[in-house]
Amino acid sequence: GDTSGYQGRMRINLDARTQTAYGTLRAFVRLDAGARTGYSGVGTSGTQVRIGQAYAGTGVDAAGRDIQQMNVDKAFIQFAGLTAGRASSFFDFYAHDFEFAGATAGSDVASTNLFAYTATLGNGFSATLSVEDPVYRRTAIFAPTGPATPQAPVIVTYNRLGAPVAVSNIDTVQRSRLPDFVGALRLDQAWGSAQLSAASHELNVGNIATSPVAGANVAVGHTKSVQGWAVQGGLKVNAPFVAPGDALYLQGAYGDGTQLYTGYSAFSGSYQQSAATIQGQKFVQFFSDATINPLTGQLQTSNSFTAVASYLHYWSPEWRSAIFGSYGEQNFAKTARFGQGVAYGVVGLTGANSVGLPGTRFYQLSQALRDNYQFVAGASLIWSPVKDLDIGVEGYYTQIGLKSGRAIDLDKDPTAYSAARITSINAGGPVRTATQDSVSSFRLRVQRDF
Repeated sequence: GDTSGYQGRMRINLDARTQTAYGTLRAFVRLDAGARTGYSGVGTSGTQVRIGQAYAGTGVDAAGRDIQQMNVDKAFIQFAGLTAGRASSFFDFYAHDFEFAGATAGSDVASTNLFAYTATLGNGFSATLSVEDPVYRRTAIFAPTGPATPQAPVIVTYNRLGAPVAVSNIDTVQRSRLPDFVGALRLDQAWGSAQLSAASHELNVGNIATSPVAGANVAVGHTKSVQGWAVQGGLKVNAPFVAPGDALYLQGAYGDGTQLYTGYSAFSGSYQQSAATIQGQKFVQFFSDATINPLTGQLQTSNSFTAVASYLHYWSPEWRSAIFGSYGEQNFAKTARFGQGVAYGVVGLTGANSVGLPGTRFYQLSQALRDNYQFVAGASLIWSPVKDLDIGVEGYYTQIGLKSGRAIDLDKDPTAYSAARITSINAGGPVRTATQDSVSSFRLRVQRDF
């Protein structure tokens, strides 16, 4: 009985252009404001709160269900090929152009701080090099003590006999040292557009908080930063031969340590390492860009890929529909889960983020760091009775699942991650499990542009 939500939004655009001897000098500002309520996890946006763009309500009935949003969505200057300020990432292409909710997987960072230069090469070709803010592309580094805990016990040091002699903490909060570097090659023609994008993104965490004890066989140094990367290809084909205004988008992306560049968690956001895609789902998907090897103290990146297709069709000048779908996967380093299990077996952590001891039944069924997939399919119908007024409805189906094995069903067995239940599960006690979960969502929207 807790399945609906409501939202009101406002947007103001300010666009100033002056002709100069060097071309057009442009300044553009877009301000967003909104208020939304609804059931827990959907009435608010943890991602918007994380980056300081929204303010969550408090109180018994409002906490997690009420939010006010203010956002400087755009604030940039363009001059002689330069773009400076807050703008959409130059990596992005499709960016959910034909969708209401933006449910498909795919990169869509509408607001980031950047400095870019675009060279016009002629015949519709252009090339862009952009230096962009890395904060808006971050996904939490895996910390088994929870997403709100910046320090987690992740390093185990062993003596010459193979016995653990020290457990050290490492600060998993990411630092800002290098910007993201984005490059894009783009072609715009009457038939449509095509783009190839590439990006680099540094994963850079803090120091080990406590040093291993003296006499330990292995000394663990500073966790070295890792350079993640992503590539993307996109194609837009205009289809006036079907109906005026028709268009098809195709896009695919692959990333290593750069999950928000592939947009695998575009719908649920990445304010924590295991944000819920489906409210009250059977198990959570883990979106961490990397884990920390508990034996070496070094980062191990995860990889992800997404593919999306979207088609817009005009039945008449007043009626149009979009159909869209996407598929994506998140895969962790081969030894990441085993290493975490060894380390946290020594420490004895329990909870929904615990991997468990390798070889046990709980380890086989725990949800943490499991390779997973996500599938989305949807459609919309929009009526425009007068110019610049849209009244439409959109529905979409989302399925999440494990690529292999089964996981504890949090919906039907919510106490399974307690210490007592973990002991019972390892002893062969009963437990409810699942391999996938799904949900259908619908949204009605009325929009007026002026």
